[in-house]
Amino acid sequence: MANVLKRGALTGDEIFATGMRDQWHAICPSHFVERGGMQRITRWGEDWLLFRQSDGSLRMLADRCPHRGAPLSHGQHLGDRIACKYHGVQVDGDGTVVSVPGMPGCNLEGKTLVTSLPVREVAGAVLAWFGSDPNAPAGPLDLPDPMTDEGVSAFLCYAEWKSPWRFTLENLLDPMHGAFLHRESHSMFGGDTSARFRIRETDRGFYFEKTDQRGVNFDWVEFCRTGADWVDLEIPYPPTAGPGGPFGIVGMGTPIDAETTAVFFWRYRRVAGWERDVWRFLYRVTLEERHWVVLEQDRVMLEGMAPDADQAENLYQHDLGVIRLRRLYRAQADQQASAQAQRVGAGAR
Repeated sequence: MANVLKRGALTGDEIFATGMRDQWHAICPSHFVERGGMQRITRWGEDWLLFRQSDGSLRMLADRCPHRGAPLSHGQHLGDRIACKYHGVQVDGDGTVVSVPGMPGCNLEGKTLVTSLPVREVAGAVLAWFGSDPNAPAGPLDLPDPMTDEGVSAFLCYAEWKSPWRFTLENLLDPMHGAFLHRESHSMFGGDTSARFRIRETDRGFYFEKTDQRGVNFDWVEFCRTGADWVDLEIPYPPTAGPGGPFGIVGMGTPIDAETTAVFFWRYRRVAGWERDVWRFLYRVTLEERHWVVLEQDRVMLEGMAPDADQAENLYQHDLGVIRLRRLYRAQADQQASAQAQRVGAGAR
């Protein structure tokens, strides 16, 4: 990531509210930006411009012209660069000023003055590395198997919820809500409404799982940190749902701002051959609508919660996964804020 512009350090509270730095995040579905097109989005409380170059490759820039700060998203797409509409300054996909038409030879030309984020496209989505140190390279990314395994058939579901990003992830680290909020759904009507849970460590995160029930309801979830943060969970399916065994979900949540979240759910099953075709047909004609009903139940519940709902809670054993997640992110936010403050202080000297 290149960024010559100086910015003050964020506090731990600000990072906790707008999302972790120094990792990969899901940004939007790939189809949001067609070849030769561009799209303005907000992520982590900042405005960005996505645009596809003439060769189809995707670039992501801060939506701010280095000349006067005008939005580049109002400008003209020139194939491998964007021309700002305000004064015509041209910026390429790396954030480098390649032309100042109003003053050829201007000393802005050749300088990298706009933040450019590394991006990857996988499983129908755009992922970007959001780093706190402008001079540090992007970190590694180990993607979930359901997003890369040819033996898995997946559908990407994308939505934007008016809820803090941490609430959306905590919802996924709370399997018990499936037996209540989703009790009337086509897949989570079975199982007990009481349970005991445990945390089980893995080499990439941890499982939060029921100890007295498996394969009946939303009985476990795995939280993973592999360059990006994501969860994997499994819900049993009745035979009427077609071939493929249990129904899996890989979920990610990226802060749009402190109050809104871009949510991504890859709904998948392990199927091949004719079974794959049957599963995909059933999904499109029957199951997709049912899944949206379940997601709407989550959305309505989370959007109805006050932004400070987590400040007046009384938690119990079922909430161990939520507690673990909060402590992890709180500590990381404070560490990143301290590191930013040190870099800003060093730059001022």
